[in-house]
Amino acid sequence: MALATRTDRRPSTTRTLWDSTVGKKAVMAVSGLIMLGYLVVHMMGNLKIFFGPQEFNAYGHWLRHIGEPFLHSHWALWAVRVILLAAVAAHAVSAYQLSRRDVKARPVAYAHKRRRAGYATRTMRWGGVILGLFIVWHILDLTTLTVNERAWAGHPYENVLATFSTWYGNTLYITAMAALGLHIRHGFRSAAHTLGAGSARRDRALKALANTLALLLFAGFVSVPVGVMTGVVK
Repeated sequence: MALATRTDRRPSTTRTLWDSTVGKKAVMAVSGLIMLGYLVVHMMGNLKIFFGPQEFNAYGHWLRHIGEPFLHSHWALWAVRVILLAAVAAHAVSAYQLSRRDVKARPVAYAHKRRRAGYATRTMRWGGVILGLFIVWHILDLTTLTVNERAWAGHPYENVLATFSTWYGNTLYITAMAALGLHIRHGFRSAAHTLGAGSARRDRALKALANTLALLLFAGFVSVPVGVMTGVVK
């Protein structure tokens, strides 16, 4: 007699967690914090441009050769890129699936309009789309140098000047940084609550910290194009 094939195999813990709303929110929170950590470091590195081309280009060279001679050239940089890409993908997929789940859970419109959410909350989705498109442009502009007409391989200082010497480069960058600030302002508090660090007592402090992070990152990133436009960086 042939053995019966089991079709009731239980899904793995990882799959069960991913399929749950709580799991998706946790993935969004962790991936968001990974990206936030990267942004803080990236902004601090960007500010070295105010110390002149020699120091900024030396910083760019160091990024490409972190860990040598133990690691091969660019290996550490590519490891960071892969982790960051995975975080971006996990964040975007989780956000999209949670959004679709929310729509399906409420197929009928509300009889009465809900209290209007804050501006940052209402623009989170569009802010995410803007940031996604900006990431693509930013890579093509200053990593692959595809759309940077005056790019000079191995000279990041000169390439930054070339980008922010154009009206569209400044417009795209500043718009994206504004969207980033709003995203962090709302997302940081959400991540803290999702991971159990938030509470009614801590909410005021979390709000202040989120606002401070958003403002500092916006100001830090935008200071570079403003520096180029005003001639401070030249």
